[in-house]
Amino acid sequence: MGLHSLISLTTTILFLSLLPVHTESAQPPFSCDSSNPSTSSYPFCKTSLPISKRAQDLVSRLTLDEKISQLVNTAPPIPRLGIPGFEWWSEALHGVANAGPGIHFNGTIKAATSFPQVILTAASFDTGLWYRIGQVIGTEARAVYNAGQANGLTFWAPNINVFRDPRWGRGQETPGEDPMVTGKYAVAYVRGVQGDSKNGEQGNPDQHLQASACCKHFTAYDLDDWNGVDRFHFDARVSLQDLADTYQPPFRSCVEQGKASGIMCAYNRVNGVPACADFNLLSLTARGKWGFNGYIVSDCDAVKIMFDSHGYTKTPEDAVVDVLKAGMDLNCGSYLREHTKQAVEQKKLPVSEIDRALRNIFSIRLRLGLFDGNPAKLPYGNIGPDQVCSKKHQALALEAAQNGIVLLKNPDRLLPLPKSKTLSLAVIGPNANAPKTLLGNYAGVPCKSISPLQALQSYVKNTLYHPGCDNVECATATIDEAVKIAKEVDYVVLIMGLDQTQERESHDRVHLELPGKQQELITNVARVAKKPVVLVLLSGGPIDISSAKDDRTIGSILWAGYPGEAGGIALANIIFGEHNPGGRLPVTWYPQNFVKVPMTDMRMRSDPSSGYPGRTYRFYKGETVFEFGYGLSYSKYAYEVSSITKSVLHLNQSSTVADYKLVSELGQDLCDKKKFSVKVGVKNQGEMAGKHTVLLFLRKAKPSNGSPIKQLLGFHSIFLKAGERAEVEFELSPCDHLSRANEAGLMVMEPGLHFLVVGDEEYPLTTIV
Repeated sequence: MGLHSLISLTTTILFLSLLPVHTESAQPPFSCDSSNPSTSSYPFCKTSLPISKRAQDLVSRLTLDEKISQLVNTAPPIPRLGIPGFEWWSEALHGVANAGPGIHFNGTIKAATSFPQVILTAASFDTGLWYRIGQVIGTEARAVYNAGQANGLTFWAPNINVFRDPRWGRGQETPGEDPMVTGKYAVAYVRGVQGDSKNGEQGNPDQHLQASACCKHFTAYDLDDWNGVDRFHFDARVSLQDLADTYQPPFRSCVEQGKASGIMCAYNRVNGVPACADFNLLSLTARGKWGFNGYIVSDCDAVKIMFDSHGYTKTPEDAVVDVLKAGMDLNCGSYLREHTKQAVEQKKLPVSEIDRALRNIFSIRLRLGLFDGNPAKLPYGNIGPDQVCSKKHQALALEAAQNGIVLLKNPDRLLPLPKSKTLSLAVIGPNANAPKTLLGNYAGVPCKSISPLQALQSYVKNTLYHPGCDNVECATATIDEAVKIAKEVDYVVLIMGLDQTQERESHDRVHLELPGKQQELITNVARVAKKPVVLVLLSGGPIDISSAKDDRTIGSILWAGYPGEAGGIALANIIFGEHNPGGRLPVTWYPQNFVKVPMTDMRMRSDPSSGYPGRTYRFYKGETVFEFGYGLSYSKYAYEVSSITKSVLHLNQSSTVADYKLVSELGQDLCDKKKFSVKVGVKNQGEMAGKHTVLLFLRKAKPSNGSPIKQLLGFHSIFLKAGERAEVEFELSPCDHLSRANEAGLMVMEPGLHFLVVGDEEYPLTTIV
């Protein structure tokens, strides 16, 4: 969402003044006080009634002006009905944050657990970890609310847009480039935040929410500001094929399996239509096909720009009509408050459309338990400040950072460094002593703040430090001084990379190399050091470090993303062997020449006739610096496909062999009957225990008709002691895992030879349709 929101300051102050004043002793406001007979008798206060009936009753009692006042993110109170104000805009991308107006760290609670930025958390490929992080975020969110330091309980996260282009400034916020991984992250995070069980059935429309999660930005949003094109004006031209197998699957998973209570529609247009005004997208697809049961909010001022920037509508009133009729419910901004009444008076908008939106909006507040009387006596009402920044939560932040960090190079086992009291160490680089950089964007106030330098100093008393550059941009570098201290010590750790000046919301990168003189600094220091150096990279997006990859004076490379409040400790623990790294890259690392590809080209598949190389590991036909899923360890792991229940899949129910078959024609019964399992044996052949992720891919012997080069089918994270062997099992459905989207956006099954791939092992699998 746009933090630049164009809501006028005066209006914001006016409405915030109507919200309760938060002090250390404040209690969150609530409706339906049992001690107040004037309001407790309303049907919307009766918890025995279904949520839908209660919401319908509440909406029916509002005047037109009251109804319109509730259509924006800062909703004022309605005193005559005992309804307090509510702020819909709060952030919790990787921890409860004060990045939006809904959260205040100005009372008993001064901070919240700050987990790694999502791109690094995704590198753990561990759905259980993702779920536990979601649980903590939901718990801390409710604690902040219970302490009277939140104006709402709706959080606009996760960001589940596919990380399609390495230059995207917000790629750091996402789980990476694979739609299936992104979808599984969405499900785990949303269930955790909302208080659902990890695997059980949930999504009952009357079920209470711990907090509300919102999947964004729907859809095909992955460009912020590149080469004169910004997200407010961009028209994403996307084929039905790419929509079906890349852009939409994460959102479908978020709705169908995660049961998210919110969706945010994006700024951009999709094939000419603004996302927030797309009836097919919001109503037919999300609500109709996927069964979405929640509220749909605009990105901030996305309705306003339909008239002001897109020129999509002739009047402001037409913009209001278009979004409400499309199925949007809530406006981040003030546009609906300012122009909805005129649209009704001009007879362009029936009040029934407003009522529909309000029923969706109030259903969420009801599910949050805010109309059930005193929340202290309700589920989640006893979550207190002691559960924020608890030792358990901070330990999880450290676990997440350690399990996400990726070892990219270590051929001669430079790492881990020896632990010795006589060791001397130089820590060099602009990110070495910058704890804020560890957090990434959309971060709140962390529970603690320890830089990589401080963490390394806890291992080596004799540590020298030099930033090497004036800042990450590194326009000015003091290379001679850095070289001087590098010569004096046993080992050198260079901590380089990017920060929010290089990649962020509203700012895409223009190149993929290290900024300024960083590479020059690395080369000069590595050349004079007594031993090969350790290079640590902080970044959200990929960096072309081909020269460092091939340079023998650089002995080891670690990518640490933006690892959160415990990131400094996690790095030190890995460098000195307290933790065995096991993270894997959730994105392809492209060479610098990829920048020749326009960011505005949304095609996933390559086009040899024009030289277009395609995007992501599934379709990209070009050289890579590091492949998706790449990651080393201090241990070596061996695989074997120990068993598979099918080697030939007969998916035809007649004697005729077809070139392809629509999955919809096969039927759910046949799809279920043809499910099969694959067991993979994995052994830790090293001397250290470690957590390891097994990635199972599918490769078609002869890719054709736009099928992926390879496709990730599943992943399992497993902890193995030194010398230990275990088996992991993958349950596969041919209709889900072996199908592909055709040009019409329909899933099809094709005959032929495929290979199941894990590490260097391949197992043939033939399909007959």
